[in-house]
Amino acid sequence: MDIGGLTTVVANSAYINARGSFDGTNTATSRDKKYHSRLMLPNLPVCEGLRDTLDVTFDSVCVEQPIGKRLFREFLDKNVEYHGACRLWKDLEAYDMAEDSGRAKKASKIVQHYMEPSGKHFCSFLSEDLIAKVKENQEAAGDDLFVAAWATLLDFLRETPYSSFLESLFLKRYLQWKWLEMQPMDADWFLDFRVLGKGGFGEVSACQMKATGKLYACKKLNKKRLKKRKGFEGAMVEKRILEKVYSRFIVSLAYAFQTKEEICLVMTIMNGGDLKYHIYLVDENNPGFDEPRACFYIAQIIQGLEHLHQKRIIYRDLKPENVLLDNDGNVRISDLGLAVELQEGKTQTKGYAGTPGYMAPEMLKGEKYDTSVDYFTLGVTLYEFIAAKNPFRNRGEKVEREEMKERMLTREVTYEENFSEKCSLAL
Repeated sequence: MDIGGLTTVVANSAYINARGSFDGTNTATSRDKKYHSRLMLPNLPVCEGLRDTLDVTFDSVCVEQPIGKRLFREFLDKNVEYHGACRLWKDLEAYDMAEDSGRAKKASKIVQHYMEPSGKHFCSFLSEDLIAKVKENQEAAGDDLFVAAWATLLDFLRETPYSSFLESLFLKRYLQWKWLEMQPMDADWFLDFRVLGKGGFGEVSACQMKATGKLYACKKLNKKRLKKRKGFEGAMVEKRILEKVYSRFIVSLAYAFQTKEEICLVMTIMNGGDLKYHIYLVDENNPGFDEPRACFYIAQIIQGLEHLHQKRIIYRDLKPENVLLDNDGNVRISDLGLAVELQEGKTQTKGYAGTPGYMAPEMLKGEKYDTSVDYFTLGVTLYEFIAAKNPFRNRGEKVEREEMKERMLTREVTYEENFSEKCSLAL
């Protein structure tokens, strides 16, 4: 009897059952009532002191904090005089996310509703010059059509609307949520399921938060291995950076705790696996992606990189195995242990970090570098998506570190027939 195979079947069955449905959306049925009852918002006096310790500036609460943004919008919706500003905010976001083919229609709606004096939600805080420029360029429906309107809207919201929000019950509700967010968690709040992958410092397993029934991936970093291989700093860097970022194209940190043996980071679960697997193993007779699929993934990766760069963070370790696929076919960047934050007032840093075969020339030469090194690794990754091999070594070829460095600094990359002319020129 194959006990190992039976164990795998049992683990997979328990995991699928925990998901509540094939796609994991039916989490309510999996909640543990005992733990769910412990997720109670505190009485207001308990958390009022947080106002003096938390950053309650507009950008921190309403731009960087999803719960703060949601509560501020609820506040705006409750006040008739701010309905126009709130709806304009949502429609500008929708315009930014829209496909090119649908932008002209959305632009027309925005102009009609918010920039015409007869409009349903005319926004008088938008200047006549600004409105005239938008109308002048409306037909092109470009990326920067509403950039000035965005800035003016946020400036308006920062003043009287936000000052009123700070004196409202909505801020108190925000403080309640932040208090709850700060409460310590431990391993007892989670159920462990099957192992999803293993690495040098530990393993990643599927887990379920008992109070909500929601599934996550738990990255367990063994303390002894971290100490032996001097990996504690990288683990803490990853935790600190994940606490700062919030993007649909980067794995999110939901919880963090430690046991006697492990540091545990509970993050977005990505059921589709990593893109290295999809490049090489899904169709071994025809590895790699066609160009449209590769470009789709690259576009999403760029969104994640840009978010990191806006936070003054250089990723430094982009490669197919660090890009994960979700149930819907979208990707997220993962494994930020080698990322670095630029010091205040600095635009460059120095240091050797990354994976051989992907690192930028500046890094290999020991020179200072900026966020542009991430775009070198992006090019290498795009090449591998399409060619199903690294541009500096053949598939399966083992290359010593110094030899790889020499190739990356001197070898001219060649492109096979499955690369279009535009793609080759872009790389």
